[in-house]
Amino acid sequence: MASKQLAVLFADVSDSTTIYESIGDSRALAAITSLFGELSAKVKAGGGKVVKTLGDGMVCQFKDADAAFNAACELQATAVAAEAGDGPKLTLKVGFNFGPVVTEGGDVFGDTVNVCARLSGLAGPHQVLTTRQTLDALSPSLRSRTRQLHALKVRGRVAEVKVCEVLWRAGPDPDVTEGYSRSALNQAAKARSWILKLTYGGNTVVLEPKGTVTLGRDKANDLVVSSTKASRVHARIYGRGANFVIVDQSSNGTHVAIDGNTREITLRREEAVLGERGYIGLGGPASKQGDHVLRYRLEIRKTT
Repeated sequence: MASKQLAVLFADVSDSTTIYESIGDSRALAAITSLFGELSAKVKAGGGKVVKTLGDGMVCQFKDADAAFNAACELQATAVAAEAGDGPKLTLKVGFNFGPVVTEGGDVFGDTVNVCARLSGLAGPHQVLTTRQTLDALSPSLRSRTRQLHALKVRGRVAEVKVCEVLWRAGPDPDVTEGYSRSALNQAAKARSWILKLTYGGNTVVLEPKGTVTLGRDKANDLVVSSTKASRVHARIYGRGANFVIVDQSSNGTHVAIDGNTREITLRREEAVLGERGYIGLGGPASKQGDHVLRYRLEIRKTT
């Protein structure tokens, strides 16, 4: 075992389960494998190393934060350019983190890696998330291309993790981002938009990117959750940029279980970015069945 300072990057294909269901296992696997081939080449060209691939995700390492930042931008630009083609539309979500890492047998372990996994799980399609700790390790020119989002509680850690977003589309040339034309990026962005569907007790509420909904026991809420665990006005969800954010307004807390994540987020008068699909528990664990739990899911809506 060896401990060193490294940057770790997780890149995951968004909503892979739906992709496999909609186009079939063979075609989906071929598309993801092809995309990962392109992404792996970008990682190596940027001085990084692909540690491993995990079905619809890949784990990479870099010697410093700047290299991971540049690679994250390059990976998103590559994925968006591929989206504009004729093949299956695959979107990417990326998280990277810099800090102490334990390496063993070619793999990476430790708190830095665990936080990175959470970041990629929370990121939305086309989004890159990192931490304030990583920002401090970036060169000033790259640091200026970020914005702070919110603080995140990670199980097993006393201190909160300050989450930041990388404005990866920004570049020195307003018409070119990391070697890809602005028109190509806009073409993919206009081809689709994301909506959030919330389902409870057979009722479904659709949230638009610029909208907001309230959840709670009171009948005045947009989605009424008939549970004694829920507060009258328990939580609010609203669109912010390309993401949907949930804000706890209750006395008992709001729990979020994102599909594919073993750890559940607990919010107490806090907010968090929702992953692509999962469960929300009002006043109790989201991972347990009950009348306090509702289902959420991001879906692609084709636009003309």
